[in-house]
Amino acid sequence: MLNALINLFFPKVCYACVSFLSDNEDVVCVSCRHNLPVTNFHFDNNDTVSKTLRGRIKIEHGTALFRYEKKGSVQQLIHNLKYKGHEHIGELLGDWLGGELQTIDAYNSIDVVIPVPMHDKKLKKRGYNQVTKFGQQIALALNASFVDDALVKITNTISQTKKTRISRWNTNNELFALKNISKVEGKHILLVDDIITTGATIEACCSVLNQAKNIKISIATMAIA
Repeated sequence: MLNALINLFFPKVCYACVSFLSDNEDVVCVSCRHNLPVTNFHFDNNDTVSKTLRGRIKIEHGTALFRYEKKGSVQQLIHNLKYKGHEHIGELLGDWLGGELQTIDAYNSIDVVIPVPMHDKKLKKRGYNQVTKFGQQIALALNASFVDDALVKITNTISQTKKTRISRWNTNNELFALKNISKVEGKHILLVDDIITTGATIEACCSVLNQAKNIKISIATMAIA
């Protein structure tokens, strides 16, 4: 009864298409769940993520849950996650991708899941890293550790969305640093982020992580542009 009254005055909407949700729907409506542009990279052995980074860094495996298009439903989802405080979107996407990755042998050797970090000032302003819950749910599915205090961001930069495609390539290793190195040495790391575009941020993170000995790195993102 109480939930019915709440929904009457504050109806839940789909964070992808903004349509009203029915009582048995949550975060994303059934229609959007069926129509979101999934990549199936990890099922099809598609190496699009690896190709994005080819010649710059070596990764074991790489995948993205969705294809990203401007003004599309995935952009709407990630915008609501990053800027509107709807962290449960990250949890949903982490459950979704984690559930798929746990069925694939290549990802069951993951030891540690690490999110691309935010600078402390930006983290304090936003209140959360939009990749945290996404990474935590994937770690849970893969029976891996979630570690968010090994890779840190030491330079506060403007949002990647405000940069041109060319300027993103100028991201360099000085943006990030490695701490608590014992937590990652000898591990197979899954580095997670929201969107991979040019791969400049992922490249910078991997270059720093490679300061640790005997590691392997795989990549998983919510979307690929």
